[in-house]
Amino acid sequence: MEIRPDTKQLLELAHYKMPYGKYKGRYLVDLPLPYLVWFSQKGFPEGKLGNFLQTMLIIKDNNLEPIIRKLQKEFPKESA
Repeated sequence: MEIRPDTKQLLELAHYKMPYGKYKGRYLVDLPLPYLVWFSQKGFPEGKLGNFLQTMLIIKDNNLEPIIRKLQKEFPKESA
């Protein structure tokens, strides 16, 4: 069985910013781990944000942040 990541979704995750709260405007990869753990304990929001926060918790918990930072650098988000 081969596992293939969804590259479009991974790039979107790399450039997704927190839409509200104390860390509004920060990339999810820049959120502190305790904040992500807090969401895990209290419940992630519904939808895309919740999925991305949960994924980012797994990424940070496994020290995979350099992959996200590399994606941000090598595939910059085009200006709107």
